[in-house]
Amino acid sequence: MSEGQIRTEVHGHVLKIIIDNAAKKNAFTPVMMEQLSDALTELHDNEACRVGVICAEGRDFTAGLDMPKFFGPSAEKRNIREGNVDPFGLAKRCRKPVITAVQGIVFTVGIELMLAGDIVVAAADSRFCQMESRRGIAPLGGAHFRFLSRAGWGDAMYHLFLCDEVSAERAHAIGLVQEVVPAGEQVARAMALAAIIARNAPLGIQVTKEAAAKYVEGGEAAAIAYIPEIRARVLGSADAKEGIQSFIERRAAVFQGR
Repeated sequence: MSEGQIRTEVHGHVLKIIIDNAAKKNAFTPVMMEQLSDALTELHDNEACRVGVICAEGRDFTAGLDMPKFFGPSAEKRNIREGNVDPFGLAKRCRKPVITAVQGIVFTVGIELMLAGDIVVAAADSRFCQMESRRGIAPLGGAHFRFLSRAGWGDAMYHLFLCDEVSAERAHAIGLVQEVVPAGEQVARAMALAAIIARNAPLGIQVTKEAAAKYVEGGEAAAIAYIPEIRARVLGSADAKEGIQSFIERRAAVFQGR
């Protein structure tokens, strides 16, 4: 598929969810986001599936969103089915464990997708960047609170404000990543961890995740409820238009703070 796709494979009790748009650095289109929601919903609903592994084809996990297809005059309509799992865990969260295996470029929504899961295995060549504010917008998929809950205030603000690249080693040191493995081994390691988890009692694992989520739900609910306000403020700004236009024209953006 020229527009990319999300594929799934069943390996015993593990559902492998594969991002497949390598020709475009696995940039997400609205259709791919819908397919990812469908795959996570299958994991959530199918009792035979006990653990999910999200991974990606090619050298990079994802460069983020195919921005013109999400924002601006050529934006496409998104059609996440009612009752589906939200890939970012902002609405309905998957009740099963999700392990994310990343490599190469892991930008913007790539970080937000992995933080919506539970465990991250990173290839040593992984490069992380929450760069939305370099594009005139802001993180809208949960990074504004999950980066904080994983890394702590100082490290979260350091990287969210600088919009800098973070190495796999740095991401591991601040808690964004749980294991770093040689490049090319991240998917196999994630699948091995998933197989170990799948051998444990499914109900015990699921209620552990459910109970842990209860601990953070209050704070997350307030942060999620605030997203529409920050979305309106940044997406309607002149800076957002400049950010999108500069991306299309492949030039440095000039922001005015309005």
